[in-house]
Amino acid sequence: MITVSKDGKSQFTSIQKAVDSIPDNNKERVVITVESGVYKEKLSIRKPNVTLIGEDKENTIITFNDSADTLMENGERMRTFNSYTMFVDGDDFICENITIENTAGDGDLVGQAVALYADGDRMIVKNCRLIANQDTLFTGPLPPRPIEGNNFGGPKDGTERRDTRQYYENCYIRGDIDFIFGSATAVFNKCEMFSNNKNKEVNGFVTAASTPEGKEFGYVFFDCKFMSDAKKHTVYLGRPWRDYAKTVLIRCYLGEHIIEEGFHNWNKSNAERESYYAEYGSYGPGAYGKRPKWTHALTEEEAEKYSISNILRGADNWKVI
Repeated sequence: MITVSKDGKSQFTSIQKAVDSIPDNNKERVVITVESGVYKEKLSIRKPNVTLIGEDKENTIITFNDSADTLMENGERMRTFNSYTMFVDGDDFICENITIENTAGDGDLVGQAVALYADGDRMIVKNCRLIANQDTLFTGPLPPRPIEGNNFGGPKDGTERRDTRQYYENCYIRGDIDFIFGSATAVFNKCEMFSNNKNKEVNGFVTAASTPEGKEFGYVFFDCKFMSDAKKHTVYLGRPWRDYAKTVLIRCYLGEHIIEEGFHNWNKSNAERESYYAEYGSYGPGAYGKRPKWTHALTEEEAEKYSISNILRGADNWKVI
């Protein structure tokens, strides 16, 4: 076990230095415990089998303030995928009891600002807080190609794409525009998604999936709460970043901030045919609305295939719980 603390009484005072001490091709699980404190670090974890456990999720905080508009040393804009506070592409990563935040501010002023860039397979995040504004949580991989321009930028630009599976449990995820986005197969179990109030007619979109074509599952939310301090009917549950986006809600509480239509097509007629947005057992004031015809209300029989084990199993029969 490796320990990190701000007071200098542990092995390391920096989380990054603790990670750097682990062999690149690490075969055995290495646990890094982090004592309470504010760690201003731009953290990169590219090694497998790493567990990061904080002392207290409220008081163990990893924070940084880069954004898409931040200028790099070469004078170019950082863009979305370099703006992360924490980047992970090591497989079998586990994170517990930690706040990961990006404090760059409102996306209208600074552009996108990612708190967690998650691109590892068999990744588990439990009892954590992920806090930012626009693009809080990116669940990699990147889509096959950008909508505009020739590249995405960021640490995985130009690398071979691979599918990832991610599991989030008892997490608090806060943001506004597309604040959970990406191509992973990801389960959110008993989490709270909190939408910031931007004092606008449309305050945001919780999800923007880019599920690869042919994938059975994209984002699935089990027993989650969608909350906000924004006005009634001002937040969408999701919109398709790419045409084959998949997002399904199972037994979720929806606050009154949810717009009656629930989902937006991002002005993509193809997405209405190819994407898959569905709910089963939604409740709360935001559950009653005028959902578009291209979305789905699952029957009990259709909902049966949505189990955590079935969604995340994969060829290696990964078992999360």
